[in-house]
Amino acid sequence: MNTRYSLKEQLLKAIDDDLDLPSLGGAITQIVKLSMSEDESIRQLSHFILSDVSLTQKILRLSNSVAFRSSSNQVVTSITKAVFLLGFETVKACALTILLVDKVLSGKHAEFVRSELIEALAASMLCQQLAKHNQFNHIDEVAITALFKNIGRLLLAAYEPEKYQEIMVLAKEKDYTPELAARKLYSFNLSDFTETILEKWNIPTCIIQATRNRPSGTLSPAKNKQEWIQQAAEFGEATAQFAINASAGDHLSSKNDILVRFGKAFNLDMTKLDLLIQQAAIETTALRININLFPDPVEGKESSYKQLIESEQKAKNNILAEFTLTGTRIDEIQITKRYASGKPYNSTALLLSAIQDVVETIATGNYKLNDLMLLILEYYYNSLGFRFITLCLRDTQKNQYRARTSFGKNSAEFQKAFHFPAAPSVDLFYLAMEKDSDLLISDAKAPKVLEMLPQWHRTILPDARSFIVLPLVLNKKPIGFIYGDREFDASEGITHEEIRLIKVLKSQVLAILNAK
Repeated sequence: MNTRYSLKEQLLKAIDDDLDLPSLGGAITQIVKLSMSEDESIRQLSHFILSDVSLTQKILRLSNSVAFRSSSNQVVTSITKAVFLLGFETVKACALTILLVDKVLSGKHAEFVRSELIEALAASMLCQQLAKHNQFNHIDEVAITALFKNIGRLLLAAYEPEKYQEIMVLAKEKDYTPELAARKLYSFNLSDFTETILEKWNIPTCIIQATRNRPSGTLSPAKNKQEWIQQAAEFGEATAQFAINASAGDHLSSKNDILVRFGKAFNLDMTKLDLLIQQAAIETTALRININLFPDPVEGKESSYKQLIESEQKAKNNILAEFTLTGTRIDEIQITKRYASGKPYNSTALLLSAIQDVVETIATGNYKLNDLMLLILEYYYNSLGFRFITLCLRDTQKNQYRARTSFGKNSAEFQKAFHFPAAPSVDLFYLAMEKDSDLLISDAKAPKVLEMLPQWHRTILPDARSFIVLPLVLNKKPIGFIYGDREFDASEGITHEEIRLIKVLKSQVLAILNAK
């Protein structure tokens, strides 16, 4: 690169010239802005993941891994269910990690980049474990801060591998921090570069500021949330190597240094520290296996990697055996072929699996109404291949029917527009609710169907070519309906068994609404 420019300028130019990085920055910004405090965030996160086939497959695979699998050993086939079981913060952090791996690791000096990615992952997992036992309990923000704390080193490794190696070698030889080694060799401020990148990606200021280390010495308990996240992110980075490499645990002096620095701040002793490291190591290993973040085997290490992967595969086979006892094979709940409409060939198996899962979820009693409704909508969406699906309920104050939660393509836009007066009419939707009749329209452009379509539907969803309307009636009073559509005709029709299962899943919605 041109020596007239500083190292920071050279890196920023290389990043700007990389076609993958702008899309990565946009995707990261979109995920980071999602907040667990908003009910809409689970739907948005689920939809974001589902829009990327590779990301969907990796999150589902992770959900069924040993480290993250629930005690019920349920096979997870829904992204919304994955959020239920793993937690919003964990899925969000894992999605960010997978995006970084897919966009940054590919073809860019894999050895150095992989090392930094693994460290970021381990630091994030450590912070998630730490947050579970702390008064501030901001898992979401601290996991993201820890994940991005070394983004400057990671991008340096990707675009200037020789300089990265020189910096890391000097740091090891002189017992410097990488930041100090970078300043000595190239007058390069790694922390400043990290903040510049995060600012370009529109990461919230509070997270950017939390990537800075606290002053040296023993840390006291944090006085506020921001200070705690800052301390925790530094702790994650300092402790990451212990979660990555089990043999690092032999260096008690290093662990003692960590306790001197962070023990008072987090009320840690050696036993608590080891427990945190152990749990983080399990989750880090699970994620590394499922997103293929292990280096190529080298002499002396091949057997350990092989054992990890074989252990994970054995666990997956155990889940398969347990699930097979229910009479549904795992291959039956994977979508492999679709009709031209988008409907999967194996809709019956998908619907049956969905019903079993919803029943088990309801039995636990551990769910929020909105989250469970979103889960059921996702099951309809996947099982029947819809473009868009929504739960529309009556708003008695405004005397109108209004979409309450939705899933699928342009769901936020459609949901905002999906409302109409509750006054009696002779259209398909009003008549379906009045007579409590489930409607399955395979060709929405047929003359007899067009005559019965209300103007609001033609305006909002003019390209709907096939759709379903499932009225929701309690005590003989219509309270709304479930609507799902496709952009193509559904000439394949629907089987009697599929109709039965669709109705069973609808009855679960009614039971939930009635109970609440």
